[in-house]
Amino acid sequence: MSAIVQAAGLGKQVLSGDQPLVILRDVNFAVAAGESLAIVGASGSGKSTLLGLLAGLDLPSSGSVRLTGIDLFALDEDGRARLRGKLAGFMFQSFQLLPALNALENVMLPLELAGVKEARERALLSLRQVGLGARAQHRPQHLSGGEQQRVALARAFVTRPKILFADEPTGNLDAATGARVIELILELNRAQGTTLILVTHDNALARRCARQLRLEAGSVVS
Repeated sequence: MSAIVQAAGLGKQVLSGDQPLVILRDVNFAVAAGESLAIVGASGSGKSTLLGLLAGLDLPSSGSVRLTGIDLFALDEDGRARLRGKLAGFMFQSFQLLPALNALENVMLPLELAGVKEARERALLSLRQVGLGARAQHRPQHLSGGEQQRVALARAFVTRPKILFADEPTGNLDAATGARVIELILELNRAQGTTLILVTHDNALARRCARQLRLEAGSVVS
């Protein structure tokens, strides 16, 4: 299978005081379409920075990222946003749901922004797929943490993305709820053929992915 995500010579450094602080150095790897990859490593190893670069949410100090063969950093900010809108879905540890919207409206939002006419029907189907059809009218503050993360999962998959980027998707959940969310992520990954790239401290989740990429002090060690 061809690579849908490819990082080449990827590096990131920032100034700490007047000294350069290297966060990532010379990261090289590729992910095939439909594959699942867990990015693992100790806190401070550069995992979330790497995920942000792969999604074009941050700019590298060196190197390149290609999504479906397109050089992400040859595009301007608007171009990167358009490419993300076409290709990617996102899940975060903090759920990132809008409190003024109910579950259905939160899931509909990316479809409405993309001008999809059947946004309501598709969003309701996505909520049903994660077992929350009956909670569609509830706002986030009236949902448990696990339910909020399932709404976030429904929102991430409702656009049928080619790539799902997930940053510690089970980090705020208890073990049983986290296990249920893991099953849903992998089930939707298989059903839709979505490429899954996730950052996790959860060894059980990492082992369920096809591959693991381990970072130490900003470098790929395995």
